[in-house]
Amino acid sequence: MSYYNEKKVTIEMGDGVPPIELSTGKLAKQADGSVVLKQGETMLLATVVSAKEAKPGVDFLPLSVDYQEKYAATGRIPGGFLRREAKLSDYEILISRLIDRALRPLFPETYHADTQVMVWLISSDKDIMPDALAGLAASAAIAVSDIPFNGPISEVRVAKIDGKLVINPRLSELGNSTLEFIVAGSASDIVMVEGEAKEISEAEMVEAIAFAHEAIKKQVAAQVELAKLVGAEQKREFNHEPSNPELEKAIYDAAYDRVYAIAKSGTSKHERAEKFAAIEEEIIASLGEEVDEETLFLAKKYYHDVQYHAVRNLILDEGIRLDGRDVRTVRPIWSEVDYLPAAHGSAIFTRGETQSLTSVTLGAKDDEQMIDGAFIHGYNKFILHYNFPSFSTGEVRPNRGPGRREIGHGNLAMRSLKQVLPPDSENPYTIRVVSDILESNGSSSMATVCAGTLALMDAGVKLKAPVSGIAMGLITDEKTGRYAILSDILGDEDHLGDMDFKVTGTEKGIVGCQMDLKINGLKWEVLTQALEQAREARLHILNEMKKTIAEPRPDYKPHAPRIMQMIIDREFIGAVIGPGGKIIQELQRETGTSISIEEVDNKGIVQIFAANKEGVDAAAKRIKAIVAKPEVGETYEGKVKSIMAFGAFVEILPGKDGLLHISEVDWKRLESLDGIYKEGDTVTVKLLDIDKQGKMKLSRKALLPRPPKEERPNNNKPNPHRPAKNPKKAD
Repeated sequence: MSYYNEKKVTIEMGDGVPPIELSTGKLAKQADGSVVLKQGETMLLATVVSAKEAKPGVDFLPLSVDYQEKYAATGRIPGGFLRREAKLSDYEILISRLIDRALRPLFPETYHADTQVMVWLISSDKDIMPDALAGLAASAAIAVSDIPFNGPISEVRVAKIDGKLVINPRLSELGNSTLEFIVAGSASDIVMVEGEAKEISEAEMVEAIAFAHEAIKKQVAAQVELAKLVGAEQKREFNHEPSNPELEKAIYDAAYDRVYAIAKSGTSKHERAEKFAAIEEEIIASLGEEVDEETLFLAKKYYHDVQYHAVRNLILDEGIRLDGRDVRTVRPIWSEVDYLPAAHGSAIFTRGETQSLTSVTLGAKDDEQMIDGAFIHGYNKFILHYNFPSFSTGEVRPNRGPGRREIGHGNLAMRSLKQVLPPDSENPYTIRVVSDILESNGSSSMATVCAGTLALMDAGVKLKAPVSGIAMGLITDEKTGRYAILSDILGDEDHLGDMDFKVTGTEKGIVGCQMDLKINGLKWEVLTQALEQAREARLHILNEMKKTIAEPRPDYKPHAPRIMQMIIDREFIGAVIGPGGKIIQELQRETGTSISIEEVDNKGIVQIFAANKEGVDAAAKRIKAIVAKPEVGETYEGKVKSIMAFGAFVEILPGKDGLLHISEVDWKRLESLDGIYKEGDTVTVKLLDIDKQGKMKLSRKALLPRPPKEERPNNNKPNPHRPAKNPKKAD
């Protein structure tokens, strides 16, 4: 007897990749919708619950999306004192945002009920990345529910590996990729793109997105099939938005021309906001003191709609934007480096009314960030933090630490700058970049990319190329087919527009992107045009940045810490550390350095970190001496360790002694070493030979000028320290 009615569909991936299985009806049956996604050993449980009615006075969709990884999924126990899953990590928040940004545009505009989507990683295949599957699982859960949704959607990872585009590659394959994007979309449209690349062309990016969309279509079709199997085609009826056509027309007639005029005046952000607010207050006051809550709610909504249409029509009809620019012009830019004298690198980047103050700090290996997630764990040596204080927009709000927006914006800037960092072999530093947004009116994340580039070059970090970023917008009219692509969008243009498309890159190509669409249907020619317009703007910004600093400084700042990386043979790791850490502790104490050693690929990676170059050089010299291998024919400065009748034992390298025979001290014969050497003396010697037992033969005589023949010692005289040759036997 079965207590559940499970339904399943399978999505074949091809190329030897395990198929994806979607099932419902077995787990979490009290949720409005629940689906288990399985691929290989990876399993995701996605659930969705939505309230039956909207709360009064709500004119938006209160959607919350949480992605969480259960540590048991990877056979690990969480760290920390409580040993349990705690708040979402940055990695989990980033995946939650990927799901949210794909789902949110597909809910009906008038649907305002509290809705919660939860996706759990409950089993993990270490080589199958769950982030590219989470959006599919979430959408499938909505598809089998009765919640209104204009989907389904799906998300896939597209990468180019060895010149070939691949959908959802394995984690082990991504090291060879030249581009990596997460793409989300419905059967007909793309709604979200995010990722990074190694200076690719605009055409390569469009090709990758189109390739991803073909895979998305297959996954959407599977969800439609699953919904039919469970009979979920019929969605719930709702009426979450009251209406008052007479009030709507009255507000439109009273406000539209005045709002249009303000939008066209080209004033600053705050001045414009004050004028818009004054008209709204006047309209509210005209309703009388006894106005009910519903009418007040509708009046504010209708006035917002007037702003929406006036700003968009101004752009489409006259090509004029809120600050007076045309659609292609980038706002004025000024920048400065070395603004913070005590920082290792710093920059101010200002574009219009958006400003970032960014600092760079150089640290040692001990400063690396530990990543302790269920699926991703390890260490990160490039950290970028983005802060968005309330004063940057002239607002008052509690300071409760970074939110999801800050984490997402910082991640985009980090991924972009990471593409141009020097390889680890050339950059042993742990690098932390902090962008503090001091003013914001559009695309502070792109200001972070620009300021981060300037600050890194100011710090002397040898970037492969400078990176700039630009945010592109889109205004469309579905009735007429008209559209306008906007370069360097303002905050209001982001809020009232149809697209937020951030593109970062060097002169050679794209290194990062983040695109969110609010409309159905982005034509490929519009995307291509947006990318080309973004390229023009990106190059313009790079030229402005070069006026401040064109290339990395030749050296680090004098007050920046110094770090050296050495590679030693694996066999010497123990010798450098010493018994119980004695040698390395002594080295750190006497040279004022911090030294770390780790074994990588059967080699010892040694990092020496100090506040000054002298300490680093002193520690490096001593480590080189410890790991050096004696070479025959080389000259060494050694220390006399002990004196015998037949010569002296000299330490030419730490722990490596050789015999300096009495006959090798000088060209003249010596009867003894009394008065010539004592223990602790320094002597310069040449290594003549190393025998099979590893014993070393040293010579000082070989380094002295050879005396004339008449001054050479008579070697026929008996040497009291050497037995006579062929002694006669006694009678």
